[in-house]
Amino acid sequence: MDTLQTDILILGAGGAGLCAALHAADRAPALSISVVVKGLLGRAGCTRMVQGGYNAVLADPDSLEAHFLDTLRGGGWINDQELVWTLVTEAPRRLLELESRYGCFFDRAPDGRIHQKPFAGQSHDRTIHKGDLTGIEIMNRLTEQVWKRPAIKALEDHRAVELLQDGEGRVGGALLLDIRTGKFLLTRSRATLLAMGGGPTMYKVLACSADKSADGIALAYRAGAPLKDMEMVQFHPTGLVISNSLMTGALLEEGLRGAGGRLLNALGERFMARYDPVRLERSTRDLVARAAFTEVLEGRGTPNGGVWIDVSHLGAEFVERNFRGMVKRCRDFGRDLAREPVEVGPTAHFMMGGVVIDTLCRTPLEGLFAAGEDAGGVHGANRLGGNGVADSTVFGGIAGDVMADWIEGRSLPKVSETRAQEIASQLSTRLEARGGEDLYGLQARLRQLMWDRVGLIREDQGLRNALAEIEAIEAQAATVAVPGGPEYNLAWQDWLNLLSQVIAARLIARSALERKESRGSHYRKDFAEMDAAWLVSVCVQARGADARVWTEPVRCTRVRPEPLQREMVSVEIGD
Repeated sequence: MDTLQTDILILGAGGAGLCAALHAADRAPALSISVVVKGLLGRAGCTRMVQGGYNAVLADPDSLEAHFLDTLRGGGWINDQELVWTLVTEAPRRLLELESRYGCFFDRAPDGRIHQKPFAGQSHDRTIHKGDLTGIEIMNRLTEQVWKRPAIKALEDHRAVELLQDGEGRVGGALLLDIRTGKFLLTRSRATLLAMGGGPTMYKVLACSADKSADGIALAYRAGAPLKDMEMVQFHPTGLVISNSLMTGALLEEGLRGAGGRLLNALGERFMARYDPVRLERSTRDLVARAAFTEVLEGRGTPNGGVWIDVSHLGAEFVERNFRGMVKRCRDFGRDLAREPVEVGPTAHFMMGGVVIDTLCRTPLEGLFAAGEDAGGVHGANRLGGNGVADSTVFGGIAGDVMADWIEGRSLPKVSETRAQEIASQLSTRLEARGGEDLYGLQARLRQLMWDRVGLIREDQGLRNALAEIEAIEAQAATVAVPGGPEYNLAWQDWLNLLSQVIAARLIARSALERKESRGSHYRKDFAEMDAAWLVSVCVQARGADARVWTEPVRCTRVRPEPLQREMVSVEIGD
């Protein structure tokens, strides 16, 4: 088995991974930094798909305190408040760094200042953007900067299949698989960053990049790291509904609702008046998605099981100028977003839960760091639109700085090459297998099961049935055959994806069963109210073949919430 030795190993190359690489390279240019990406650098992952924008406080009357409180309210008050404060205080600096240091250029207001538009759940116009193609702008500029730094080496078309640890549990690298050649690569590192992006691709309707499979969640869980808030999966309310197309679920971003877009049921009713008569379509994603889902369940949905979004009243010229990416996407499927209603519905979008970290991106496992969607605690029970790419770039940059300092004077942990060989052999057995279960049939079963039982509306027996079925799928996946040789074997890659998806699905369902209330994106039909007694995080950690599940009270380090019916109202902001 070939071996690679590097100072810093970054698993993932979205906003978090690339910011980490750039910060580490600029802080300590003599270091060797390896960035692992499943596809091509700058072309894979979810950051590139970001349409909406980047939340940061730039001017009055907005304030850091307002952004902080909006994030906590949106997150159902179970966010880690120190992580949230880090996000809101660092976001303006990272945003200006993206422009002045890395070359991003965001849209301007008539007076030349950076333009900020309204997004749901926010008390001020806060979201910075580049039209509705913000992610492309950020990823293109970050990628250009990465290629300019000789300290950074990109391992394209590679995936991590296991974290490697020494005898004391310290993480000292990862076993990688070269997708093109089918060969394994033992990579030893002094610090390892999980920045792979969660990606709830275990659901039937999804908005995230198809190369995502919650690999980072699975790697961390198998290594013994604790995770939190795994039950909190965000369903974006406005995914395209295109019959018999894999494009079903592709996003029409929140800026449409922020600009005045209206959601209508099949009867032509502006149904958000029933669910949030004050904020209407500008309510938070969890509530809007559940409202749309309920309209369909109660028989007021469109023929294809969705609702309508209508922005035609804003004027075709306005829509085509400000949302050209979404206008083109709709026209590719015969829909005219600028002039007529378009059919949309909820789509699995983002995982708020993830690996437990502190404000320096350190996990409880020595040598392992996490940033972006792989990490839990920032968004609590529901993420505000515009906070995602801010999270990735803020904590990615922090992780790069911290790792560059942390590894000084530290030697490489002694990981076992024998163990790496064993794992490689285990994962290669299916290449020689014959018969067995149908891989894509199992994948479809998992996605339908998660959508039906562990989706927008949950209840006890459904979750228990889901857990039993997930265990059956996991057992049957062990018999799948993926013949054809190791070189660029897409079925083999999809089987590896399924292994990660099953782990994440089990953690989501088990955590959802534990939380006996409704909060944010987690809605229990049998416990339909938010309960102040559940101001806790549900935590999970591997324990042999099973999982240890427990709850921990939320530490209110800056703001003490006060329960009032279905909401929490803040009082007394600390220093």
